[in-house]
Amino acid sequence: NLLHDQNVLLRIAKSAELKSGDHALEIGPGLGGLTEHLLPAVSELTAIEKDKRLAAHLRDRFKDQKNFRLIHHDALKYFENNEVDWSDWKVVSNLPYNVASPLLVDLASMPKGPKRLVVTVQWEVGQRLNAQPSTREYGKLTLLVGCRYKVKDIFKISPRCFFPEPRVESACLTLDRRTKPLFEDALYKPFTTLVKRAFSQRRKMMRKNLKGGWSEEQLDAAMAAVNLDPKIRAEKVSMEQFVTLTKALQNE
Repeated sequence: NLLHDQNVLLRIAKSAELKSGDHALEIGPGLGGLTEHLLPAVSELTAIEKDKRLAAHLRDRFKDQKNFRLIHHDALKYFENNEVDWSDWKVVSNLPYNVASPLLVDLASMPKGPKRLVVTVQWEVGQRLNAQPSTREYGKLTLLVGCRYKVKDIFKISPRCFFPEPRVESACLTLDRRTKPLFEDALYKPFTTLVKRAFSQRRKMMRKNLKGGWSEEQLDAAMAAVNLDPKIRAEKVSMEQFVTLTKALQNE
């Protein structure tokens, strides 16, 4: 589904607040509709495109743009196999909907991840990224991305802005990297493990989901240390409580 509405493309580009010295990364540029609006605003635009025909089209379309660099690759595999310092970069992308969530988690997992993400995703994914505890949308994605990024803005995009029209509404979100990290980089992996285990079965008490990773004694001590009810479900535990629980379990 290619976003073709020029007003929406302009709004997405403006959301990135690009400056002449900025470096931008676009994942899944498609035919280059958004690319065209980004190139005049930045010193370098790197685009990662998986599709062979689209990559050839992009290479030809922007061959005279000296600040355009194309990487013909699967973005998920590229991030997995290439450790890059993206901390000075901004991601501006209409993300491929089938891989949007894992891509966002990958970006958040990077110790030196991009300073801003302006991404178009399915509305449902946008709601999950912006969710609060005790809601249906709150879960792994909220926490694994939210521990490193804060949602600054969100706006809805109609299916009519795409061709072909998708059956779902879309959202464009602006997420800024947290200037004050919630934990040290070394704790990201334990935090991820805890969150994934906690939400493995949403309807169960969190303590039961966590039993496979820690002893009952460790869980009891850590949950008591952070004043968590032993019967609480993961969906009611806040970001800050998950962070504190991660630290407590590291000390057990």
